[in-house]
Amino acid sequence: MRLRKQREGQALVFPFIDEQINLPSTRYQGSKAKLTPWIWSQISKLDFESALDIFGGTGVVSYYLKRKGKLVCYNDYLKSNYYTGLGLIENNRITLTSEDLEFILGKQVGWSYKHFISETFKDIYYTEEENEWLDMVVQNISTFRNIYKRALAYYALFQACLVKRPFNLFHRKNLYIRMNDVERSFGNKATWDTPFENHFRSFVKEVNNLVFDNGKNNKAFNFDALDIEGDFDLVYVDPPYTSAKGVSVDYLDFYHFLEGLVKYDRWKYLINHKTKHLSFYRQPNPWNYRKQIRDALRTLFERFKESIIVVSYRSDGIPSIDEIASDLTALDKKVTISTFDNYKYVLSNGRTSEVLIIAE
Repeated sequence: MRLRKQREGQALVFPFIDEQINLPSTRYQGSKAKLTPWIWSQISKLDFESALDIFGGTGVVSYYLKRKGKLVCYNDYLKSNYYTGLGLIENNRITLTSEDLEFILGKQVGWSYKHFISETFKDIYYTEEENEWLDMVVQNISTFRNIYKRALAYYALFQACLVKRPFNLFHRKNLYIRMNDVERSFGNKATWDTPFENHFRSFVKEVNNLVFDNGKNNKAFNFDALDIEGDFDLVYVDPPYTSAKGVSVDYLDFYHFLEGLVKYDRWKYLINHKTKHLSFYRQPNPWNYRKQIRDALRTLFERFKESIIVVSYRSDGIPSIDEIASDLTALDKKVTISTFDNYKYVLSNGRTSEVLIIAE
């Protein structure tokens, strides 16, 4: 096995940070926002001009690569994340105007608005007034014919929704955490209590400032990772995390509410009413099953064996680092493993090592 290991980085010390690149705000579990400059430091000398970010998520890695002048293809199976990819990666010049903003935030005369969120999610995530606001805004956004304007507006709405949620998640029915008048050791009640409109305006300003043209025909896709086709110099793989105990991160369960916003007219058909937090019906997904994920990765590696494959992983994940390295070496690739030690993820109970596996 041609395998080389190196260890770089220390806990919460980021010597590679590029102060010139402002990344999108992100509150997603497992985000690589703080680690992206370190990842770039490991791959910047590789010979590649095009890159596929196959589990794109928050888009921070894709955005960083776009800033570095690469032709970037972003992919994510969640439609909500796909809109982030459209707005930040594929979009090169479209922004939201002040007229767009006022249209989104105003109740349109003569319109017959639906009240799905107000009627369905009472006392689950947001207050009654906030639910009514969401019903109005999401229906206004859906009327934009320009898909990039729609994507940017959704992005701002997603971020506003996340900052007003305890833990920035939708995995529990827990509005009471916000509303109870008690001392707290976590969260930011001032942020929770700030009106949705204020947050939305702030995130529109942010996302407008993130839009830029790097001169490349970047694309965003909305496929399962195993359905992507094409030729890419480099394929970046950051799969859902499965712990050593076999517990997987289910992003659809964590962010189903955001997914519902972009599927507003079909939302009622997607909800599993047996769950207290009204999540979506669970969908079969090899990336969330410990007995299937290694075979799924092998299939992915085989499909892109002519590309440089870069895998972001955690040292305590399933499959193991050695198993992944072995599968990549079997494709006659030179494998290098770099480690960022003692990294702390949000909501994680302990520190782990972030690992980058590079197969050339």
